[in-house]
Amino acid sequence: MELLNPKSNPSADGQNLKSEAANTSSGRNALVAAFLGWMLDAFDFFILTFVLGAVAKDFHVTVPAVAFTLTASLATRPIGAFVFGLMSDRWGRRVPLMLDILFYSLMEVLSGLAPSYRTFFTLRLLYGVGMGGEWGVGASLAMESVPVKWRGFCSGFLQEGYAAGNLCAAGAYFLVYPRWGWRPMFFVGAIPALITLFILTKVREPEAWTQSRTDWRGYVRAIFQNGRLFLYLVVLMTMMNFISHGTQDLYPTFLQRQRHFTFGVVALITAISTVGAICGGLLFGFASDRLGRRRAMLTAVLLGIVLIPIWILAPWAPLIAGGAFLMQFMVQGAWGVVPAHINELSPPQLRGFFPGFAYQLGVLCASSISYVEAVLGEHFSYAQSMGFLAAAVLLIGAIVIRSGPEATGVEFSR
Repeated sequence: MELLNPKSNPSADGQNLKSEAANTSSGRNALVAAFLGWMLDAFDFFILTFVLGAVAKDFHVTVPAVAFTLTASLATRPIGAFVFGLMSDRWGRRVPLMLDILFYSLMEVLSGLAPSYRTFFTLRLLYGVGMGGEWGVGASLAMESVPVKWRGFCSGFLQEGYAAGNLCAAGAYFLVYPRWGWRPMFFVGAIPALITLFILTKVREPEAWTQSRTDWRGYVRAIFQNGRLFLYLVVLMTMMNFISHGTQDLYPTFLQRQRHFTFGVVALITAISTVGAICGGLLFGFASDRLGRRRAMLTAVLLGIVLIPIWILAPWAPLIAGGAFLMQFMVQGAWGVVPAHINELSPPQLRGFFPGFAYQLGVLCASSISYVEAVLGEHFSYAQSMGFLAAAVLLIGAIVIRSGPEATGVEFSR
């Protein structure tokens, strides 16, 4: 009688279990690959923040001139987001992400071989293209591949690949720079990039991408129909990048030039702040599944304002380290919600393009902050420059977050 019962089908049940296991494995691999891709991306970017003075000396230019290459990398990121985002919506997430990782890894290695400032500057422009393509494609792949109930936590985990890259850069600065100088630091990330590519070969395209594909006419129409939403995402990402880069990029330089700490102390404090960033991203990402995306982000940003004095004005190194930990706990806590938040807000057929391109246009709008901080730091002090700018962008960022929409827990696939 069991065989005649349509509700009892061992073969179908077995296939369903195998399919579910395959989806779980693919989702886990997608999340790890996106995390590693973003980590390596950030690793290369933050390496330069540790060695601005050394690169300037080697190329016989000023520190603000080398800091301007950070701005250059940020300014070209929308190009990568545009190109690789379109590719990922039309041809899937995996292959564009693999091509992007290969491209920026090559630019990373070549940066360490640059014979002159002009060549170095050009390579950083090209590196920015690769950096711009990684986040949007990786985030859409990961967020479409993980269960809805874990989306906030996975969002925090993914975004803190950025903080983990910063931590690895601090480690490279501590271990590599004293012995071999700044150039070999740009070679280190090439090997992990190969591991990331291997993991991506184990990932399946998300069902949400398959279901949302459309023709070019429908695709372009969807872009124009969601213009106001896209504009809001650009403004939101502009403020989030002001907050992130305004509290991170020149912090090692502040510790070196104004507090006169040794390279070992600078690396240690940066590592401590990065641990805080990772903890904050995971905690606030997890909390956003319960509190909502906006409320979690708003809480983190407002607490960041309160922490500014201990972050830059504390009189002793242990207090400075504690302030750095807490500041990045809040800054990256807010950022940990971002991958889930803006992917949930984006239209299904535009999920590869909208989040990444809006993110990187926000980067472009905020790309001047490292240069402005460096210039003001040379004329006044780094504490004054970073403190006033951080207070302003955190407050404005809170207003933008509060005024926007939310779609916590929306289903990506039918």
